[in-house]
Amino acid sequence: MFSKNQSKNDIALSKRLSYLLRHGAVKEGLNIKPNGFITVEDLLNKSLLQYTIDDIKRVVKTNNKQRFTLATIDGILKIKANQGHSIPTINQLSLRILEFIDFDIIHGTYLKYWPKIKTEGLSRMKRNHIHFAKGLNFINGLRQSADLFIYVNFDKAKEDGLIFLESENGIVLCAGNSKGFIETRYFLKVITRDGQTLNFN
Repeated sequence: MFSKNQSKNDIALSKRLSYLLRHGAVKEGLNIKPNGFITVEDLLNKSLLQYTIDDIKRVVKTNNKQRFTLATIDGILKIKANQGHSIPTINQLSLRILEFIDFDIIHGTYLKYWPKIKTEGLSRMKRNHIHFAKGLNFINGLRQSADLFIYVNFDKAKEDGLIFLESENGIVLCAGNSKGFIETRYFLKVITRDGQTLNFN
């Protein structure tokens, strides 16, 4: 979701930053650290020639989903995506392990994927983690267009060794099992957008 005040150029920059910081940094020859940070100067010089530091600062500030973090580290301005990475070497993000929860953990997806999910479970696919929202949160965690909501049994999954993490912008993450899946036996319930409960047993 983008702010109503964002211009088309800012939306394009936000999407470009998401790609570079989550997936494309290595391919684009950018020096991305295990904690996900890239220097803003490197980004501007190599991949974002048409933008300025002020453009990046504005996009980070106005992004409703708080996808990015800007920080001055050792006197150098750096930026990272808070979650959503597919680059395997990004393994030192600032993630908090969840020991207990007082909210629902929900994965939002689409009905067209249900036949495969019902058979295989949730997959992290090419990403490092499967993403979840804290409750029915369409600002952080769920796409506005999602029409299927999968509730996960946190206690059962955690008891069996699955690790749930929380990102700096409040997204719940889980890498799944050794094959990258959260099996259907850890589903609590599956509900469509119009309130229909689906069977997964």
